Amino acid sequence: MAFLTDRKRASGMGSAKTGTEHHWQMMVTSVALLILVPLFMFTFGSVLGGTYEEVVAYYSRPVPAVIAILTLLVGFFHFAKGAQTLIEDYVHGLARKGLIIGVICLSYGAAALGVFAIIRLAL
Repeated sequence: MAFLTDRKRASGMGSAKTGTEHHWQMMVTSVALLILVPLFMFTFGSVLGGTYEEVVAYYSRPVPAVIAILTLLVGFFHFAKGAQTLIEDYVHGLARKGLIIGVICLSYGAAALGVFAIIRLAL
């Protein structure tokens, strides 16, 4: 076994064939977050420290609510993809699959709760 070449060790492992798609998704979400996070901070910052009624009135308008929802969705999608990459690189065996499923469920669950809270405020 010590005399195997690098090619022979890699033979049969194959590629996942999703590396380019994953990289492209991370690049697109990074650029989207580059735009959305300052917009979110600008819209959220103007209502920060206000009363509950002021916050509800502010998020009843469509633009701040849509910016907040988009920031949450894109941010948690980006988080899920990045955490999946970390887990794939550093965790092996059955724990890898469990952690990937857990991170994806956590990410989508947190995004759903955030969207629900903003919709609840907006309506």
